[in-house]
Amino acid sequence: MLANFDLNLLVVFHVLLQERSVTRTGERLGRTQSAISNSLKRLRDRFEDPLLVRTPDGLSPTPRAAELAPLVARIVQDVKFCVTPKADFDPATAQASFSIGAPDRFSLPVFLPLLKHLGKVAPGIVVNLRTTDRDYATRLIEDGEIDLAVGWIDGTPPHLKSSFAYEDQFVCLCRRDHPLLAETERPSVDDILKYSHLVVSSTSDRRAAFDAVLAEHGVKRTIAATLMSFTIVPELLLESDLIGVFTHRASEYFASRYALATVPVPLEVAPIANHLIWHCRFEEDQAHAWLRQQIEMAFTGKMRDPEKPRRRK
Repeated sequence: MLANFDLNLLVVFHVLLQERSVTRTGERLGRTQSAISNSLKRLRDRFEDPLLVRTPDGLSPTPRAAELAPLVARIVQDVKFCVTPKADFDPATAQASFSIGAPDRFSLPVFLPLLKHLGKVAPGIVVNLRTTDRDYATRLIEDGEIDLAVGWIDGTPPHLKSSFAYEDQFVCLCRRDHPLLAETERPSVDDILKYSHLVVSSTSDRRAAFDAVLAEHGVKRTIAATLMSFTIVPELLLESDLIGVFTHRASEYFASRYALATVPVPLEVAPIANHLIWHCRFEEDQAHAWLRQQIEMAFTGKMRDPEKPRRRK
C-alpha cells in the first residue's frame, strides 16, 4: 500500500492543517491553488474522509483529520531530519558517546591526558574505556560493542580500517635500588631472567607479548604474579625484587612518578607498532574521525587545548 501512496501528500496535509486555507498552503509550498485542491481531493479519496471542511473561519478538520494530525506532523518532521544536510561537527557543542578498546598500558600515559583534554574541548563527548587485547578488540569492533580500538594489532580483515599511532619498545622496570642495577649498568638477558617477573595481561593468562619474544629466543621467564591492570604495579615493584618488562611508554610514566628505573632489554626486538582500528562504516563519520585524530595526538603528546580569551588591559 505504501508503494502506491505519494508521501508528498502528507506534506500538503500537514500544511493545510496549519494554515486552514488552500490559498495560503499553496503560497507556502510554492504551488498553485488548483494543485493544492487536487492534492486534498486525493487525500480525501485515500482516507475515505472529508478531512477538512469549509467553515466561515476557514477549513476545519474532521475528527479523522484531528486523529491523523500528530502522526502526520511526526512523519514530516522525521523526513525533514533525514533529508536535511548534516551540520559540520563542532566538538564544543557535540553530544556523543564512544566506546574504546585498549590495553591497560595506555590508560595512564595516553588516555588520562586525552580525557582531560576532551573535558576542555568537547565536554559533551563521553568516552567509555574497555580493557582489551588485540584479538578480543577485533571481535568487539565486528560485533559493534566498541567503536574503535588501539594497540598492537596485526592482520585486520578488509572491512576494518586502521591508522598508525606510534611505535614502542620493551624496557625493564624495577626499583632504583634493585640488585639488578647494582650488578651492572647494562644487564644481560640472563641477568633479567634471574629475577621473578610481574606480568600485566588483560586476559590474565600469565603471558604477555614479551613471552612470545622470549620463546623466539628459546628462553622463558619466571612469573611470580599476573595482574589485569597496572594499578598496583608501582607498589609491588617498589616493595619487592620483582621486575617487569613493559612497553617504554607505560614504564616511563611510572619511572617519572615513583622511585623506579627503566633498563633496556638486551634483545633484538622489532618496535611494537600500535594502530587505531575501526569499522569501515565509521570512515566518513565526522565525530569519529575527530576522535581518532585526538587519540593520535595523545600518543604523540601534541594535543592542543583551546586558547583562553585574553583579558583586556
